[in-house]
Amino acid sequence: SLAKISSSALSGVFTLVQSPLLQGGVLAAIQDFLQALVLSKTANLGYSQLLKSLTDPFLRPPSSADSTVIHRHSYHSVARCVAALCSACPRETPGTVSGLLQEVKNPRAPDSARVLALLCLGEVGRSGSLGRSEEVQGVILEAISSTSEEVGPRRQYLLLHSLKDVISACPSSSLSPHVESVWALLFQNCECQEEGTRNLVAECLGKLTLVNAAKLLPRIQKHLSSPLARSTVVTAIKFTIVDHPAPIDSLLHNCIGDFLRTLQDEDVDVRRAALVMFNSAAHNKPSLIHGLLATVLPQLYKATQIRKDLIREVEMGPFKHTVDDGLDVRKAAFECMYTLLDGCLEGLDVLQFLDHVEEGLKDHYDIRMLTFLMLARLASLCPAAVFQRLDRLIEPLKATCTTKVRAGSVKQEFEKQEELRRSAMRAVAALLALPDAQKSPSMADFAGQIRANAEMASIFQSVQGGDGGGLALEGSADSR
Repeated sequence: SLAKISSSALSGVFTLVQSPLLQGGVLAAIQDFLQALVLSKTANLGYSQLLKSLTDPFLRPPSSADSTVIHRHSYHSVARCVAALCSACPRETPGTVSGLLQEVKNPRAPDSARVLALLCLGEVGRSGSLGRSEEVQGVILEAISSTSEEVGPRRQYLLLHSLKDVISACPSSSLSPHVESVWALLFQNCECQEEGTRNLVAECLGKLTLVNAAKLLPRIQKHLSSPLARSTVVTAIKFTIVDHPAPIDSLLHNCIGDFLRTLQDEDVDVRRAALVMFNSAAHNKPSLIHGLLATVLPQLYKATQIRKDLIREVEMGPFKHTVDDGLDVRKAAFECMYTLLDGCLEGLDVLQFLDHVEEGLKDHYDIRMLTFLMLARLASLCPAAVFQRLDRLIEPLKATCTTKVRAGSVKQEFEKQEELRRSAMRAVAALLALPDAQKSPSMADFAGQIRANAEMASIFQSVQGGDGGGLALEGSADSR
């Protein structure tokens, strides 16, 4: 019976609600369960009892004797469950909203209670109504000015974050009357020095453009003035490229080339933003860029090259530290190349593509890890082209597999080198699987080296699932 739930399953449900791992379908199922429970009118399982069980752990100030730590993610889950109860019992909502407002205003309440109350107000407002109370706006804005680190730091950033959520959640019809005022506000902040704030502005701009793309997309094109504005606008275009068909697609098709010209921008951050946007297009809507590949690929390949003018030395006490300001651009460029293998392979000259993969095999740790994956993918997609370059490709792989970390290096260096060797060996295994791979003198020589070296043979076998893969076959073929 339902009465037995309170002593058996329900305590487990409330424990699960506080789990930092709770999300998606399980959280939705718990919300449905609580709604069904409160509507069942079962004794001792009414609205107020369930609400109390959900929120009580957050209302007590932490004590030294209490070892239970409530994870930050749990606040959001509980707020969703509170909103689900309000949705099931709309008559209870006004009283609940009033209580939540009092909790936020109470200076003696623990921060955990005030944070939960604010999140509950947000979730209740998202799914229903907060009663159009002027007090709600005042309480929330005052909370944003709070000196508490949890309740309200960085007012501008938080207001923009709230604006982003409003734009994402509201239908176009509700947003339309406010587009002009919001648009002006966003462009007042598009040159903010803080990158996190600019990214929020960009996301707001991109999503707001979807409200009336025909009118707003041409306007966004006109704001390519300063480097900061250009990076914001280009990033905004990334957020107009959604992962499902949208009315903006035909308009984007006609103008995305103008935004991609910023791949040649003099500012390194603008070039990086352009590459991220290009990657989003290649991943979500490859049709947008198919016709532009001939123009864009030379710029993409250029972005993979190491720029010595972007490498500088910084003194840190008695030590000199090398900083490569072009690394993020190169990483973004190689990520684009990897994405192109999925949706735009037919538009690539694979041998030319391999020239730049080969250079990436000798670059920074992050880039090498990515190019090892690309090489394995190319061996599967374009075996004939990869075979033509086999002797050249195997050399940097061999260098990675045989490099030793200097004695006395920190633990992280050993771990990074080990992961590099394993990833390089996976690429080697993919190359060995090519038809006629042993006809390459360099490949045959390296395969022999692996067999003769117990450590490398062990790594090879482990990345092949422990059976040695094609290496054992090649060994037996050599012995005949």
